[in-house]
Amino acid sequence: MDREKIIVIDFGGQYNQLVARRVRECNVYCEIYSYKTDIETIRQMKPKGIILTGGPNSCYEEGAPSASLELFKLGVPVLGLCYGAQLMMHLLGGHVCKAPVREYGKIEITVDHSSRLFSGVQDKTICWMSHNDYIENVAPGFRVIAYSDNCPAAAVESVEQGLYAFQFHPEVLHTVEGRTMLHNFVYAVCGCAGDWKMDAFVENTVKALREKVGDGKVLCALSGGVDSSVAAVMLAKAVGDQLTCVFVDHGLLRKNEGDEVEEVFGPNGPYRLNFIRVNAQERFYTKLKGVEEPERKRKIIGEEFIRVFEEEAKKIGKVDFLVQGTIYPDVVESGLGGESAVIKSHHNVGGLPDYVDFKEIIEPLRDLFKDEVRKAGLELGIPAKLVYRQPFPGPGLGIRIIGEVTAEKVRIVQDADAIYREEIAEAGLDKEINQYFAALTNMRSVGVMGDERTYDYAVVLRAVRTIDFMTAEAAEIPYEVLTKVMNRIVNEVRGVNRVFYDISSKPPGTIEFE
Repeated sequence: MDREKIIVIDFGGQYNQLVARRVRECNVYCEIYSYKTDIETIRQMKPKGIILTGGPNSCYEEGAPSASLELFKLGVPVLGLCYGAQLMMHLLGGHVCKAPVREYGKIEITVDHSSRLFSGVQDKTICWMSHNDYIENVAPGFRVIAYSDNCPAAAVESVEQGLYAFQFHPEVLHTVEGRTMLHNFVYAVCGCAGDWKMDAFVENTVKALREKVGDGKVLCALSGGVDSSVAAVMLAKAVGDQLTCVFVDHGLLRKNEGDEVEEVFGPNGPYRLNFIRVNAQERFYTKLKGVEEPERKRKIIGEEFIRVFEEEAKKIGKVDFLVQGTIYPDVVESGLGGESAVIKSHHNVGGLPDYVDFKEIIEPLRDLFKDEVRKAGLELGIPAKLVYRQPFPGPGLGIRIIGEVTAEKVRIVQDADAIYREEIAEAGLDKEINQYFAALTNMRSVGVMGDERTYDYAVVLRAVRTIDFMTAEAAEIPYEVLTKVMNRIVNEVRGVNRVFYDISSKPPGTIEFE
């Protein structure tokens, strides 16, 4: 049975994943595709609705991303957002041009409640605008359903054609009633049933995995992070002792984390999995010697992971499947799910070596966002303290160390990070901050400690608040907490004489510090 879905057509907008995430919050499955996707491919997907994202271009300029007119004649409701709205108007006979007054930020719009899109929305509501162009004249057959002081066509619709357009971004939290608007599009316009629910996903996935694997042997890449842990338990539910979990301690984990992973997933842990721990610290340090560029470090670590798994698989005997904890943002950010630029490669999707000694790779979480993975974990009965542990990248501290990775640098960042996490928890902030960690810069500078001159490293503290990990704001940690963390780090961690706090948001930065 085909899963009902909304598809997002990506024109290079920074919020493409966020649009998909908001649709899924409506219990409707959603996927992202490039604007270059063939119209026949889209037709064969049989989507219940289509959403066109924003983008950095002007739709009337030569070479700007565009779409086939057939897209608007599929008999499927289409909602254009920002650039997607302007492109719709441009292609269908309206006029888009440079706006007399650029709108950016929180703007009040007035809505027409006769439109189904604004059912349950206040007469005047705050929306997030970000545009230099605007719709001067709407296309034939459309009517204006919302406006602002400087934007006469903040939203338009043609109910007969099933076409709708917002000049603003309903997907971001700054648009106060954006979720209601998207919910109205998904249900009132597209007629979705809302069958994307985590309990059903877990049950169906476990059943499908059992059928796929049959009597085959499965090797799981277990890092101890949320994604690989949920994937491991899901496979254990499906195939039991046909699963062997290999935990590679690459020497780039948080302080004491290798032992903690073994306590949970090892032979004496609650899951009693077939568990193999490989202590490969020196092997990874040797491979990373002299390497400074973060993308290269990611790929080296990813390839070495695969090599270790191959070696362990040969020791085990015949292995048919390799399981990885790939999640949907990994796919999109690796350039495989949309049009936006590659942000980073992941060893589980973008950096695999040409030769992998397994029949097939299984990625049971590939369709899920991070918060959906956590929900799946709870459905599987994994304790909340494991499900909600701090996110940790597959390459580990290798990308939280700027420049070359060495054992000494790993020790520094492990110790600093442990102090930081301890003090955040002590201050009662660990439940308020979505992700926080220490990273090590490649900068050394002069300091004075105990009347002696030092020339040591600077540590950076990162902490963000986010709902979906697609966008994030730096957390406002009380100054006294930061001061305490700083004092402990410079006094207790050998090799550090400065501590910085990173206040960058995402975008323009990323949540990780690399």
